[in-house]
Amino acid sequence: MDIVTFTEELVKSIVKEPEMVKVQSFGGEDDAQILEIIVSDNDKGAVIGKNGRMANSLRTIVQAYAYLHDNKKIKLNIDSF
Repeated sequence: MDIVTFTEELVKSIVKEPEMVKVQSFGGEDDAQILEIIVSDNDKGAVIGKNGRMANSLRTIVQAYAYLHDNKKIKLNIDSF
């Protein structure tokens, strides 16, 4: 399973509208890969969480997965429709 599919499945397990979740990968600077997570406007709060705790947890899990699969450094951007 690649990092985009893993991240998409992880986010879909959190939100109320999983069919609206899209994850795209972009090349970034300094050999970092940028993953843009797009969710519905109603689910943005659930993905970010109180004081950004859920977003930080997602970053930690995705970076750990990337580390185990010898991927580059990962950065997450969370946005909504």
